[in-house]
Amino acid sequence: MELKLINEQGQSTSSMSASDTAFGRDYNESLIHQVVTAYMANARQGTRAQKDRSEVRHSTKKPWAQKGTGRARAGMTSSPLWRGGGRIFPNRPDENFSHKLNRKMFRAGLSSIFSQLAREERLAVVETFTLDAPKTKLLAQKLKTMGIAENVLIITDTVDENLQLSSRNLPFVNVVTVAGADPVSLIRHDKVIVTRSAVAKIEEMFA
Repeated sequence: MELKLINEQGQSTSSMSASDTAFGRDYNESLIHQVVTAYMANARQGTRAQKDRSEVRHSTKKPWAQKGTGRARAGMTSSPLWRGGGRIFPNRPDENFSHKLNRKMFRAGLSSIFSQLAREERLAVVETFTLDAPKTKLLAQKLKTMGIAENVLIITDTVDENLQLSSRNLPFVNVVTVAGADPVSLIRHDKVIVTRSAVAKIEEMFA
């Protein structure tokens, strides 16, 4: 698979060959959907909680007489049918949302996403992506020079502190390492910039 190599001005200078295992896999929509769904489900904390009819604040007094009023029978105000009553099947904080996903399936899904990004020319490779100082203005100017105005995901091989600090105030820019690249971020960003050394690590991960 050939990946587009761009320079500091965002111009395509040449191309580099990459492993077909990582960047040449066929698009598998059902697998990608399963990987993304499992990733988002496993990120849920499950801390939500609701009260049933025994836990809501209520009185045990019968609201009105059983017969003679013309209204429906009512025993107490905690009934799930009443406003302010308890839930019939309340959510519990110990609810488990996790999905089981095999490691081979997860890696195959990521490889399919990387391959589709390369085919759609949404993925580009740079030699290096560094900044001289941790300044948001420098990163914004660098991206503007490269002609990248949309939201972009930058994948590096190691953590660059200047790059990390400079991207925090840019809502459309996200900087991660190869290990931190997740399927949701890869799909949501319009452009993905990968350093050459990061490409080697991605190939090593899928080898």
